[in-house]
Amino acid sequence: MICAHFERDLSAMVAVSSPSGDVESAEELCAIVTTLLPPEARIERPPCSTAGHAPDLLAKVEGSGSGRVLLLGHLDTVISHADHRPLERHGDRLTGSGSIDMKGGVVLALGVMRALAELPREFAEISLLTVVDEEWRVGGFDHGPRFADYDACLCFEAGQLGPGGIEAVVARRKAAATLKVTATGVAAHSGSAPEKGRNALLALADVAARVAALGDPAGDNRLTAIPTVLSSGDAFNVVPAAGELVCDLRAEHLDHFDPVLAAIPAEIEGVDLDSALVRRWPGMDSRAIVAERLQAPAEELLGRPLHVGSRGGASDASHVAQHVALTLDGLGPRGGHAHHPGEFVDEASVRPRAEVALALAAASLSV
Repeated sequence: MICAHFERDLSAMVAVSSPSGDVESAEELCAIVTTLLPPEARIERPPCSTAGHAPDLLAKVEGSGSGRVLLLGHLDTVISHADHRPLERHGDRLTGSGSIDMKGGVVLALGVMRALAELPREFAEISLLTVVDEEWRVGGFDHGPRFADYDACLCFEAGQLGPGGIEAVVARRKAAATLKVTATGVAAHSGSAPEKGRNALLALADVAARVAALGDPAGDNRLTAIPTVLSSGDAFNVVPAAGELVCDLRAEHLDHFDPVLAAIPAEIEGVDLDSALVRRWPGMDSRAIVAERLQAPAEELLGRPLHVGSRGGASDASHVAQHVALTLDGLGPRGGHAHHPGEFVDEASVRPRAEVALALAAASLSV
């Protein structure tokens, strides 16, 4: 049933353009999710971790067994309304905005929940949490502590293949942070009196070079430090008096970002600099516990090998992993072009990814 209705359900979800922060679209998607839940699901709408957003959606199905598993996903996208594309089929590709990141994963999670709901003796509680702020959240993630007594968390970000083309899941993610540097200089006419100015753009360019030089992706901390956005200046003939630089930082642990922040001076050539980490996401590494408790029983149920790997991008799984030791990610379908209006799901991956998710869920309930 998961595969039979996948395209229909994905089309309904992708039809709704849902950039982060749009309350109306988030409510529409939550209504769609509600219709796809098993009928016995009890629904809550906990406040979103980000102010001004619609409430998140938490659905729970109770059984008579002993295991508790959280299925995790998000409904928001980075695609604007103007760039949104509804779902279209192009051969084996289901192409549409938000399809792989991560509405396709949410559809799979819903299918897994429906399948498990038919076996109430196998679990005590199955929960599905879909949040509406994952793509642009700056602050913390509020929901983790409430799942601290759960046996496992399965997050349905996009899937991937491991060595030799075997199905893979993600047990390791880097920590992530957003570095923001604000520059305050002095404006001056760039033709008649440039010496009277203090160039914020040049100061930020200097900072960008310093940050980039600290990156060492092959080092012990696997630090990447990438300047991504630089804005400064209002006119072609004025020394820019203000500006802002944004950098994306990734590493093994959050404290590995401290040397980057410390390397930025408070002033360069008379330009004042204010630096801060405005977004901090923890890393996760559940490889050891997955290998010890979950991989073998999941492979036995699946009937084939499963690769437990890594991914550099951030995910809400990292937040939950601070409270639920047995957390796995990358259970969604495979596809590509994430964060692009034309992102897609590889339809041929839906069945094997559904099998992987069901095997891991069943194994999680028996650990």
